[in-house]
Amino acid sequence: MVFHLFIITFAAMKRTIGFILSILSVVYVSAQRIDVQCEDTCTHIHGIDLSHYQGKVFWETIGDNTKMAFVYLKATEGGDRIDQTYEQNIQLAHQNGLKVGSYHFFRPKTELQKQLENFKTQCRPGDQDLIPMIDIETKSGLSDSAFCDSLFRFLDMIEKTYRQKPLLYTGRNFYNKYLAGRINDYKLMIAMYTDEPPVLCDERDYIIWQYTAKGRINGINTHVDKSRFMGRHSLREIRYRH
Repeated sequence: MVFHLFIITFAAMKRTIGFILSILSVVYVSAQRIDVQCEDTCTHIHGIDLSHYQGKVFWETIGDNTKMAFVYLKATEGGDRIDQTYEQNIQLAHQNGLKVGSYHFFRPKTELQKQLENFKTQCRPGDQDLIPMIDIETKSGLSDSAFCDSLFRFLDMIEKTYRQKPLLYTGRNFYNKYLAGRINDYKLMIAMYTDEPPVLCDERDYIIWQYTAKGRINGINTHVDKSRFMGRHSLREIRYRH
């Protein structure tokens, strides 16, 4: 009787252990799938954008990751904010082989000349591989017409200063609501964090898609924004003309 109970108990233990191992196997496979990222499975040109939110960046490690071809660094915001990591990041990014561009976070209600001067202190032409980028994410409570008037005047100032049109970054929803049909002369980077590339309401072509804000990359200990060029678009389209 005791021996019979032992056999039953042993068989139950085997079933339990087998069940636990199967669960662990599923978890392991799932973890592997999570670690597979867009750049691991496609041939598009990939890049990242960074600011002080990423903290210390180990550029030599990123440089070894040849799947990252370019980086846009936050330089400034509004009329007086300067990203504290910009100077170090742009030097080390160059040293480790990435093509580098700089961006300004646009504040529509802030004096435009102050914003331009702020950006100019950081975005120096000699340091740029890629055209300047303007980050457009807020109307700051302005009416549609006042917002667009402020934005278009600022873009004109940037173009005259750097003698080339900037790249414009914005989200798909923001573009559809406020910018569709109004910035056709500018190249676009569109942010939308979905599995499929976004489609703009005016079916406008855009050259770069920022597809995640929760990317992972060796050399950065936090989440990072990742982008990729669309279709046949390439880096030469946003190369800084010196």
